[in-house]
Amino acid sequence: MNRVLPVVRLRVPTDEDAVAWHRSFAHPDVMEFHGGRPAGLSVYEELTARQRRHDAERGFCLWTVLDASGQVVGFTGAQPWEREWGPTGEIEIGWRLGRDHWGQGYVTAAARMTLERVRAAGVPGVVAMVDARNARSIAVTRRLGMRLAEVFTTPGAGREGHCYRLDLTGDYPV
Repeated sequence: MNRVLPVVRLRVPTDEDAVAWHRSFAHPDVMEFHGGRPAGLSVYEELTARQRRHDAERGFCLWTVLDASGQVVGFTGAQPWEREWGPTGEIEIGWRLGRDHWGQGYVTAAARMTLERVRAAGVPGVVAMVDARNARSIAVTRRLGMRLAEVFTTPGAGREGHCYRLDLTGDYPV
């Protein structure tokens, strides 16, 4: 079933977005696959500053997602995978929404915009690293046309994860 996706806008994160992200992501459900506990405000202050640098240097970042009214609902975007395991150096697409905004199509709409932007920036393909238990994010990867490329065990936590891939050099379903 193809439903109408909500109108979203992406913007480079501002200092104020760090506060909005901190507040929106404090719900335990949001953090279930991101360490389980809310992060401190300083984490989001550093993250938004780093994303501004990424955008200036690369033309893409983790953008703040705004709904039709201009309210911050989360982030989506892309950045290099910088861990020493997994697809090191490849461009990872990712997203996170405040709990109140789940199930409304925001991630799919914003992720499709992200794919267009990273493709325009010359990125030939993206990956999405997803906890194998995260059915919602796995569903988004499928809606984006991504394919499961690898199953792995995360270092430290020892959880099963999935690496999904999407080639952006040809036609892709967005």
